[in-house]
Amino acid sequence: MRVVIVSRIFSPEPSAASFMLESIARVCRDAGHDVEVVTTRAPSRLVPREIPGVRVRRAPVLRDASGYVRGYLQYMSFDIPLFFRLLFGRRGDVYIVEPPPTTGAVVRIVTALRRRPYVYDAADVWSDAAAMATRSRFVLSALRAVEVWAWRGAKHVVTISEGVRERMRQLGSESDTSVLGFGVDLTAFDYAPMAPGGDGAPYFVYAGTYSEWHGADIFVDAFARFRAAHPDFRMIFVGNGSEKANLEAKAAELGLGQSVQFLDAVAPEELSSVLAGAQASLASLKPGQGYDYAFTTKLYSSVAAGCPVIFTGVGPTASFIRDHVGEQPLGVAVDYDADAVAEAMHSYAESPLQPERRAALSEWSRERYSLDSIAQRVMAIAENVGVVGVPKGH
Repeated sequence: MRVVIVSRIFSPEPSAASFMLESIARVCRDAGHDVEVVTTRAPSRLVPREIPGVRVRRAPVLRDASGYVRGYLQYMSFDIPLFFRLLFGRRGDVYIVEPPPTTGAVVRIVTALRRRPYVYDAADVWSDAAAMATRSRFVLSALRAVEVWAWRGAKHVVTISEGVRERMRQLGSESDTSVLGFGVDLTAFDYAPMAPGGDGAPYFVYAGTYSEWHGADIFVDAFARFRAAHPDFRMIFVGNGSEKANLEAKAAELGLGQSVQFLDAVAPEELSSVLAGAQASLASLKPGQGYDYAFTTKLYSSVAAGCPVIFTGVGPTASFIRDHVGEQPLGVAVDYDADAVAEAMHSYAESPLQPERRAALSEWSRERYSLDSIAQRVMAIAENVGVVGVPKGH
């Protein structure tokens, strides 16, 4: 079949969506399918990885100040040209589309015109997440309507957790939906015992997006308390997010100076090295934001790099860590409380996970949570949808 993957974000931009979509592209290629990715031109600081046998069509797009495709104008700069790119490009047998919902809406219109089916990847409920960024009832209602419309038009929807599927049902989704979970990109994340550590100072790392619903400011508060007894430590934020200015202001207000650093997103292989050298990684989900059902997928890449996770907040991530504590030291899950986080940091500072246990943690996670296994399931769904969706006489 001819499989067309549509997304505003793709490799080499480090994100859960990029890792998943590249895996889907690779497994579809390996199965003999003709694969094309319709996406954006990557930021100049990131060098695209070649994916032999996969055509990647890139086009310019507006990005925000942090270099991310996020915001109404940024989405429109992708979605409006996308309509024509898909309408006049080679027709696929099945399309796989990644949010935002506006992109899903464009794909629904084009695939209806071209009489082809699509699979929608609903890793999150965007209209719930948007409620933390705006109070406009009009904007939220419009986004919710578009999102549900994009779900309903899909022949199949895939998601990472039962919580997201249940929320979709509550909002009116009627499409067949499969919960596939998530995993780690084995081509990028692994434990490297000699991982570089910058100036040699020990550090904690927050890798990924830091938006309102993450509540990552709790780590700045906790680090200020922790650092009183551990002045040699650093905390590094790698990635981007709408809360960057607030986090920087809080770090300055607490007198943390250069001990808190903010770095741009890096390629997955480089991020793996940063994680491998950290005392622990940091992940959060702020309670009471209407997003309590979400799973923080950054956990997978962290443990695959041999790095335990300090998680604070709500949702299924905490139970996942606790359920596996008898198998491997994935990390700790604590209440959304700065003192509790500071105490967890203290524990890892005093008793860091040793190299042999980090290597074992990496191997354990790589054996059980390969992203390729999830991608294989997405491909099987796409194959079924593509065959069923092809009109008679094709």
